[in-house]
Amino acid sequence: MTTLLIQIESTPLTVNFPSLVQMTNEQFYEFCQANGDLRIERTANGEVIIMPPAFSDTGNRNFNIAAQLGYWTEQDGTGIGFDSSTGFTLPNGAMRSPDASWIELERWNALTDAQKASFAPIFPSFVIELRSSSDRLIKLQDKMQEYIDNGVSLGWLIDRQNRKVYIYRTNRELEILENPEAVNGNPELPGFILRMAKIW
Repeated sequence: MTTLLIQIESTPLTVNFPSLVQMTNEQFYEFCQANGDLRIERTANGEVIIMPPAFSDTGNRNFNIAAQLGYWTEQDGTGIGFDSSTGFTLPNGAMRSPDASWIELERWNALTDAQKASFAPIFPSFVIELRSSSDRLIKLQDKMQEYIDNGVSLGWLIDRQNRKVYIYRTNRELEILENPEAVNGNPELPGFILRMAKIW
């Protein structure tokens, strides 16, 4: 059975198609291509999650995050960055699209061209999720833990409503920053500092 979770306001709407079996990776890829205007993810259990487009203010803040990460990536030269429209297939089978992410060049270049041209079977080294007004915090926290459980070294969950940044690291306790002016990526991303003035 294929399950669609459609985000409406703050409550996911579940749609079941009893006559269909769970989508294969190829079918899911075709589904995403046929619905290019939608933001789509898939859980490890095969549930398909359809989210509304980002509101304009969230889109602007996502842009500011990507711009800062992109500038550091160009200066650092050891990896490549990705924006919020990028999907990755995690080791648990989920396909997730962080709001911003980064992967070391060595790991990225180990993929084939065909893998790079799909929902690449690789976990980012670093991810950022920005909570929008329609996002439930607990769902994003679960998503961040999924990233860490699947190999992500560093993850930041930015909760604009409460002006908090949740920092997730492999084999480390959760760290919570209250209304920081900046967030530092050391040691995983040496020298990367996310200035929060245009994010809040």
